[in-house]
Amino acid sequence: MIMDPNFIVKVLLSLIVAAALAFAVTPLVKRLAQRVGAMDVPKDERGLAIFFAFLIAVLCFAGIDRELRGILLGATIIVVLGILDDILTLNALPKFAVQIVAAVIAVLHGCRIEHFMGFRLATWLSYPVSVIWIVAITNAVNLIDGLDGLAVGVATISSLTMLVIAMLVSESGVALLMAALAGGCIGFMPYNLNPAKIFMGDTGSTFLGFVLATVSIQGLFKFYTIISFAVPFLMLGLPLFDTCFAILRRIAKGQSPMAPDRSHVHHRLIDMGFNQKQAVAVLYI
Repeated sequence: MIMDPNFIVKVLLSLIVAAALAFAVTPLVKRLAQRVGAMDVPKDERGLAIFFAFLIAVLCFAGIDRELRGILLGATIIVVLGILDDILTLNALPKFAVQIVAAVIAVLHGCRIEHFMGFRLATWLSYPVSVIWIVAITNAVNLIDGLDGLAVGVATISSLTMLVIAMLVSESGVALLMAALAGGCIGFMPYNLNPAKIFMGDTGSTFLGFVLATVSIQGLFKFYTIISFAVPFLMLGLPLFDTCFAILRRIAKGQSPMAPDRSHVHHRLIDMGFNQKQAVAVLYI
């Protein structure tokens, strides 16, 4: 476990700086969104502030190695895609293709799954498996962004969980990245909790999913058997379950797996009589 006081201070600073930046920058992004027309409904703004806060905190406190360069480059592509989608409403196929490109970039920079359930994956197999994992989590987090504060809260819980685990296994790089991501989410959350003043849109939700997916298979996380399998699945269990259930449900009805519907877990909780705050609290737990 990392016990170096200087490093702990560094992690705390990364979290605090990212939180402060996200909180301060979000109103500015709101004004920018209003000017360029990146709004679906009134009060609907973008989660671009989370990306800026994360990026600045990482550049200030984390060492930029080859894997991190791949993650940052892929994340930037995802954010640009999200901005274009929020403004232009792109079709699913080109969005999916760009997500694969972003995932491939991260994987080619060394961010890939090398072990699964105690077995070492062959190199030729680890590449497609890693790309599938990254694209799946990216879209899974995006799909749960259906209630105020849900996606950003789940991302906060997941990133803080991974931060604690990274500290326990002395994975300093992962710890700093997760501190920056958690800080960005925490700074954005006051604007996004019900009743939301600002929505994160695809820009924010796909960015969160991409970073969580890539960092969950970075560094020593790819070598520890229990961490490389159980933790990511438990940590990201809600978006994974919701996405898999949605795909199976749509296929069973003869619909496209990408077709939107109102049968996600959060929708079902609302239909059961929970209000938005109660449904979000249940899903946080």
